[in-house]
Amino acid sequence: MSQQVLDFLFNLIGTSGVTIILVVYFMLQADKIDKNKLAYSLWNLIGAVFMLISLFRFWNLPSVIIEVFWIGISIYGIYKLR
Repeated sequence: MSQQVLDFLFNLIGTSGVTIILVVYFMLQADKIDKNKLAYSLWNLIGAVFMLISLFRFWNLPSVIIEVFWIGISIYGIYKLR
C-alpha cells in the first residue's frame, strides 16, 4: 500500500473521530443526548480511539496525551453507568 493511501486512510479515521466527538458535543448542548446514558460516553470513546489511531501515523504528543485522557474519562463514564 502506498504512503499516500496510508496517509489518506489515517486522516480519514482521525477526521471521523473528530466528527463523532463534535457531533456528540453539539447534541449534548442541544439537549439531544443525555450525558448520563451509555451512548454519550461510548461515542466519545469511539471518537477518541479513532483520533488516537490517526496519531500513530501523524505523531503529536500533546494530542496523544489529550486523547489518552479522553479515552480514560470515557471508560470511567461507562464504568460509572454499570
